[in-house]
Amino acid sequence: MKNALVSFSFKLAAVAVVVASPFAVHAAPEEVNYLLPAPPTLPAFAPWMIAQQRGYYADENIKVNFVLGKGGVDVAKQIGAGNAVIGGAIGDTPIIVRANGVPVKAVAVLGAGSLSALAVKKDGPIKSVADLKGKTLTVISYSDTTYYALLGTLKKYNLSKNDVSIQAAGPAGVWQLFAAGKSEGMAATPDWLVDADEATNGNVEYLKIDKPFNSMAQAIIASDETIKKNPDLIKRLVRATLRGMQDVMKDPKSAAATYAQAAPAFKGKEEKLERILRLYNKYVYADQKVLGQMDTARLAEVQKFYVSEGIVSKAAPLTDLYTNQFVGVER
Repeated sequence: MKNALVSFSFKLAAVAVVVASPFAVHAAPEEVNYLLPAPPTLPAFAPWMIAQQRGYYADENIKVNFVLGKGGVDVAKQIGAGNAVIGGAIGDTPIIVRANGVPVKAVAVLGAGSLSALAVKKDGPIKSVADLKGKTLTVISYSDTTYYALLGTLKKYNLSKNDVSIQAAGPAGVWQLFAAGKSEGMAATPDWLVDADEATNGNVEYLKIDKPFNSMAQAIIASDETIKKNPDLIKRLVRATLRGMQDVMKDPKSAAATYAQAAPAFKGKEEKLERILRLYNKYVYADQKVLGQMDTARLAEVQKFYVSEGIVSKAAPLTDLYTNQFVGVER
């Protein structure tokens, strides 16, 4: 009996040493393919790249592989089909895909503003949205939600897509064609605005719009199935990404330096990156009461437009389009 107790005590001590040891075996990181609607090295994805570079996903025991999709709608379809558990789009995107039976929700929205707005030349003929009639505009793609947001802006001024020529030009062409004078305006994120502004020697600005269409910022989206079966994974992914966004808001200069480390093509362009990130802070990220929280009233207004224009056949219950259960969650 005494020998048995000694043996049992020894085993307990051995277990304690293993638990306390800095060399204890930890669970392997959970590997996740994260779909993004455009190249991840675009400054639009600074929160994601900073979260990766500063180890925020690793802190959540996740290894993230960023995979390029073909616009926000395509990303949503891939997630709905089970080809990825999480992805990036815009807060509007679930409205569009839900109508086609794609079971995804926005689980966080990165800011209270709109991701894109109309950019024009300062010395050009476009001084109001009404001036766009008969003009050429560029967008990233016809399947990206920024295209529908552009249609929403035109509608506010009694214009339709038939009143303008809209060209889908890809993530580089969207600003390059505009800068080269081959279009009079573009649906521009802050990074494309700065690219075009540099290419035209400071001749680009956002068009001041009295009646803007309140599209939304970038969103993190996940499938109903993943939200139900693996909510802890979604919570950790959202938390890490919002930490990256918070870093941009708190210190855009430091965030720009970190981003340049994550995307070596921007090494030496930190001042440009800082300028872009400050525009994101001003136009996209600012004024959100709870970081990542969906504005339900805004979502309802956007959905009303999509239904009225026949972009979607019918309205979905708002609770089918988003959940705020993963935001405002501390570690």
